[in-house]
Amino acid sequence: MPSVPTDLFPHPIVQAPMAGGVAVPQLAAAVSEAGGLGFLAAGYKTADGMYQEIKQLRGLTARPFGVNLFLPQPETADPAAVGVYAHQLAGEASWYETELGDPDSGRDDGYDAKLAVLLDNPVPVVSFHFGVPAREVLDSLRRVGTYTLVTATTAEEARAVERAGADAVIAQGVEAGGHQGTHRDVPEADGSGVGLLSLVAQVRESVGIPVVAAGGIMRGGQIAAVLAAGAAAAQLGTAFVAAHESGAHALHKQALTSPLYVRTELTRAFSGRPARALVNRFLREHGPYAPAAYPDVHHLTAPLRKAAAKAGDAQGMALWAGQGHRMARELPAGQLVEVLAAELAAARAALSDGDAR
Repeated sequence: MPSVPTDLFPHPIVQAPMAGGVAVPQLAAAVSEAGGLGFLAAGYKTADGMYQEIKQLRGLTARPFGVNLFLPQPETADPAAVGVYAHQLAGEASWYETELGDPDSGRDDGYDAKLAVLLDNPVPVVSFHFGVPAREVLDSLRRVGTYTLVTATTAEEARAVERAGADAVIAQGVEAGGHQGTHRDVPEADGSGVGLLSLVAQVRESVGIPVVAAGGIMRGGQIAAVLAAGAAAAQLGTAFVAAHESGAHALHKQALTSPLYVRTELTRAFSGRPARALVNRFLREHGPYAPAAYPDVHHLTAPLRKAAAKAGDAQGMALWAGQGHRMARELPAGQLVEVLAAELAAARAALSDGDAR
């Protein structure tokens, strides 16, 4: 087993596993082929759907890649609050001429079945989001040669990751696009996330396992900064949303740099869990009233988001994006990895020159 994740790939660049159709096999393959670590998102897929994507990815590259799993979520949602939110969304359903989804469509995301597939057909790397897997799960993956990472948003969560036996921790700053990987969904903590550089420093002093930094990173100079702060690698999501091979909707790619979308916000509007998205009509109108109810709200709004995308209406879509979204570059993913690696090398050289003086 490698002692640090970058033993598996030449450049300290990880493509974030963005669920919802963005992190497709073509994107992961292009990143891995260029010397980064490509990732598939198993979230919201069936175990067989995940397996088929792994097979497809293996047909595109022989290089290491990763698969990301969502942890099953506890029964904490208030059904009455979900019902009230469904009532508030009735106008959206009418507008998009669709039905709301069933909020009781499942809480475990097929976790056990996906683990079984990954133990029978091991992949180089598996990461986890929304909690800490049991030690026996991490141990069983290690026995089949899989390197494991778990997301943490605080130093306390990072210590829990280390205690469970993960090989490395992903320190996710509040700048990150998409869902915050908090281990427990505590509404009272909304908006209290830690910025990435502060978080990396805190986590580095709290654990002995390698740290992968995630959150708002769009340039090689920022990668150099998190490496200088103690990270072993950087994980980038939004930077790859606009890549040619990304499975993101064309409107989502365009929105990243559109003057219509001037900022991002953490919201529960689309899924019931805090996630960073570009501020659009749906987020403004429903974000203030969305309950803490994941994945109930995700299931509830899924048909609305799909109908909005089909109608070409970005104002009704979940436009996940990190705080650095305006810096997105629409390039082939492999070329983007090369550009980031060149920027990283230039930033490191500048630091060395400064030290020499």
